[in-house]
Order: sequence, then C-alpha cells, then structure tokens
Amino acid sequence: MKDLEFLRVLDFLQQLRLPWAQKFVEADSDLVWHLLHHLMASHTKGDLVTTSNLAQAGYAPYTTSLRKIEELIATGLILRVPRSRTGKSFALQPSPELKKDFEAYLLEVKRIVAQTLGSREPGEASDDYYFGASAAGSLAWPSGAQRQNQAKRFDLRFLLADDNYFVAMQNMWADLRTSFGSRRDFTLARLPQLYQLTLENATREVSQYDVVAINIPWMGEFASKGYIRPIGDVVRAAGLDPTEFHADFWATGQWHGTQYGVPIYCTIETLAVRRDLLQEAALPFPTTFEQVLSVGRSLHAPAHGRYGITWNAARGMPIAASFLFLLGDCGSFLLDRSAACAKGQTRPVIDMAAGLRVLDYMHQLIEISPPGVTEFDWETSLDTFLTGHAAMTYCWSMRAARFEYDTRSKVSRKVEYLPHPAGPHGRVTAPIGGFVLCVPANLPEERMRLAVDAIAWITSPDTVRDHLKSGLPVRPRFSVISDPEVMRSSPIVNFVERVARRDLLDSWQRPPIPEYVAVENVLGDEIHDALTGRTSDRGALVAAQQRIDALFRRKEARVA
Repeated sequence: MKDLEFLRVLDFLQQLRLPWAQKFVEADSDLVWHLLHHLMASHTKGDLVTTSNLAQAGYAPYTTSLRKIEELIATGLILRVPRSRTGKSFALQPSPELKKDFEAYLLEVKRIVAQTLGSREPGEASDDYYFGASAAGSLAWPSGAQRQNQAKRFDLRFLLADDNYFVAMQNMWADLRTSFGSRRDFTLARLPQLYQLTLENATREVSQYDVVAINIPWMGEFASKGYIRPIGDVVRAAGLDPTEFHADFWATGQWHGTQYGVPIYCTIETLAVRRDLLQEAALPFPTTFEQVLSVGRSLHAPAHGRYGITWNAARGMPIAASFLFLLGDCGSFLLDRSAACAKGQTRPVIDMAAGLRVLDYMHQLIEISPPGVTEFDWETSLDTFLTGHAAMTYCWSMRAARFEYDTRSKVSRKVEYLPHPAGPHGRVTAPIGGFVLCVPANLPEERMRLAVDAIAWITSPDTVRDHLKSGLPVRPRFSVISDPEVMRSSPIVNFVERVARRDLLDSWQRPPIPEYVAVENVLGDEIHDALTGRTSDRGALVAAQQRIDALFRRKEARVA
C-alpha cells in the first residue's frame, strides 16, 4: 500500500469514527457501541431485548456489560419499560433521544461513504440516494440510450405506485454507487392518489413526468381518452422483444390491439397460509371456499391473538377488488370475455346468484377475521398476517414478499402460497395484477425516446433478475426464468412461475374497460354496505347494478 493510499484509508476511518464521538460524547467505547448497536438493531426488527440477554450477548464479561447497561439507563439513553401489567418484568428500549442521535449518526456515515466510494457530490442530501441496492453498481444503462449531458445525471421523472417493487426500483436508480439520478426523480403514490395524479398530469399542457405507471385495469380509460402514447413502433427499437414476455402478461399493455405500454411486473392474488399451523393441525391446503372456511375455523383462536383469516375488506378499492376476484372464483365476470374485442358499448352485469354466493362467503369470512376487518386495506391486512396474528390471508404476491424479508416478519419460511380456491361453479384461479409503464401523451416529442429507453432499462433482464434475487416475485422475462439462482431466491418466485405454467393466470376479473374505476367505486360502496349491515345482500347487488346501468346510460347519452 502506497503512502498516499495509506493516509487516505486512515482519513476515511477517522471520518467514520468522528460522528460517533460527536453524537455520543460520554459513550465513546467499543462496549457501548456494541450494546447500543445490538439494542437499535433488535428494536428495528421488533425483537424483545431484556437486561439479561443484552448483557449475555458476548460483547464483554457479563458483570461488565451489566454495569455498563445500568450506566446507559441512568443517562437516559436506554429506557426500562414494563413487559406486563404486574410490572415485575422489564424490557429495554432505546430512548427517543438515542433513536434520533443514532439515525443522525448513520446518515452522516452514509454521506461519508457515498462521497468516498460512490458517485455523489458533497452538497447532495443523504435522502436523495440509497445505500446498497444489491446489484446497482453493475447495472448499465441500455446501450442505445444517451444522456442529455454526459457530465450530468439523467433528467427523468417517474410517477409510480408506492409499493415494495417501485421502492426497490427507486433505490436501485438512486444507489450511491451509480450516477443515474436521485430519489427526487420519483413520485410514489398509493393507488387512489396515483390515479388522481395521473389524471391531473394528463390535463396539463406539458407532462410533469416522463414515465407513468398505469394499474392494469386502468388501461382502457387512459388509452381510450388519449392520455398515453402508443409505443409499439418504438419499443423494438429500444431493444424490447415482446416474445420474451408471457403472452397474457404482455397483453396487459394493450388496448384494442395497440401497445400502449410495457408491463413492469405481474403480481398474483394468492391465498397465503401458515404451512406450519396447518401441518401441526393435520389440515389440508384449501382448494375451495368451503375448505377455506373449515381451515379458518379450526385455526381461529382469538384468545391467543390469532384469527382464522385476514383480507382486504375496507370500503372502496379494497373491498371492490376482493369481491371481483371472488366472483371470478365462482366462474362469473362482470363482462363476457368477448367484450374485450367488441367495438360497441357493452355493459357490465352482476350475476345475482354468483354475487349472493360471494357475499355469503364474505360474511362467513368476517366471522373468523380480526375485529374491524371491514376497515382493513392491503397494508393493515398484510401486517396482521406478517406479525403472526392470522392463519391465512388473501394478498398480492408482490406484497407477500415482505413475509419472507421484512425484519418484523414472524412467518418467514412458514408460508405456503396458493392460487385462489374455487368457489361454487368455479375453478382455481390466479388473478393478475400489476402495472404497465407508459409514456404520457403530453410529453414533448424530443423526450419520447429517452422515456422509452428508461422503460427498456427498467424492464431489462438484468434489472428484473436483480429484483428476483432480492425476493420480489415478478413474473419475469423467459430468459430470466432459466437462471437457477433466480428460481432459488424465493418461494414466491417459484409460486408465480408454477401458476403461470398451469395456465391459471386471469386478468378478466377486473376488466380494463374505460369505465372500470367508476364501476369499482360503485362496488366499493354497495358491497361494503352489505357486509356492514347497512343493507341486505340482495339490495346491495340490485343497487350496484342500477348505478352501473345509470353510469352507462349517461355515457351513451353524451355520445348520442
């Protein structure tokens, strides 16, 4: 090692050490570092820490560690909190002051590492870039794409959904080792807000975004209204080969035979079940509605903090989607599949008999669900299962990745992922969800190619492969499936591939017609009213059909 390099490494280590000494003036010792690091890591993962197990962690002799822990409690950095109502046992938690100072310390370390090892400037805020996307340093921009200025980062703006896939993509884009861009290039929004922001952007003279994510059932509305550009002629020039995608998957980016976008990921509504609990009780994996109820009742134990099932039953989009998926499980759809090719107006029709069967099933699910389940959206339901408080859950496979990788998960490697069990007169299905990356129609022409190049990078085999190895269960390109490391990366990745090979994928439960969101709003109100006792099941279905008919009559009158 040369003298200059030797001095640079010494300087780097000193820079890393200084923030700790400055934040924790009275705690600058290796033992204190180990104890506080252990406490902060355990607290972040949701693990219980007691005085005894912290002292026994092996950082120093037990009595030495015990004395130091008591000193830290006395300074107020560590809090001793009762574990039970009796107050006879205690747990240790970081104080608000410790959490604030520790985070400030880590942000400073992140800044130093970014400037030393990454492609970041001294003036950049630490929130603008990400520490350590797994393969970001090796990901290259598509060879055909050119930056506007090689000395600058890409001037691109994305409007995407706020979920774990797009957060991971944002982190990869803003990784400190790359110079692609900043976290500020991304606007992430929950689904209802994403819909509104995309509509508002479409009404602007010039788009604020280069690339927008369109929820699959919204495609009909945004394409028919001219809010997104046809890109079929451009995608091949950018190196995208449609034959690399599953046919059903690629078709989600089409409207009336024209390609308007590139599917970024395919997620599947799965019934996730606690394999360990079913095996202990010698229960079979459910394949029908009746079996779901039977397993749920057997494992329903509210007194022990565990419920038979949790699911998305909140008013609006969550309950509407749940109803449509379960309706599809019964072999019934709002529209006949032939409507996808129909040129004229086709009205959705709710099959009364199938609708009543689904509502009856939903009422029975409520009986074995946590209290207040009719207020549960995707996040609340998922969190209930993830923390071990439910034996089963209906959820998206993309969100289910958190069961395996979330630091708070109590169910990692204990979950079996199943396609939707069949309802009466139906069959086992795998409802498709996900997003299509599109270019806004009001994006200036000179930015069109850069936007498509960005889509090509985001959907490239290397990027998809990295997401898969990180446990995000996308339905990948065919060229990626053959990678054995990819297929070993997650049980959910294997599940997605299995249902695709069994031809169970189905996107027609939520038909991507221009009126889909309006129909969803109707169902979100009426189905919720039925489940919460505001109206009868039959009354809710009749009211929903009447409102849908009125919606289409108004549209027909405007056309006439």
